[in-house]
Amino acid sequence: MYQTVEAIYDDGVLRPLEKLSLRPKQRVLLRIDETPGDSVDLEDKAFLIYCRSEGDPNVTLEEVRQALSVIPGSLTDACSAERDEH
Repeated sequence: MYQTVEAIYDDGVLRPLEKLSLRPKQRVLLRIDETPGDSVDLEDKAFLIYCRSEGDPNVTLEEVRQALSVIPGSLTDACSAERDEH
């Protein structure tokens, strides 16, 4: 199972910022990604998880280019028209 959890490192111990559903003394594998402490976190983690679950990693860049090439005009115009923006 894969889970992303924020934690604070304090006096030699990683302290999660949310409750974890782990058994006492259960072993886990950690991947540490350092984030600047003063920056505002603008990443929408829930949306990224959704994209990973819905996306197909086997789709190639060439397949995306082919799919986009059939849109007449510009992609901006197509998106604006779909949103009824003028």
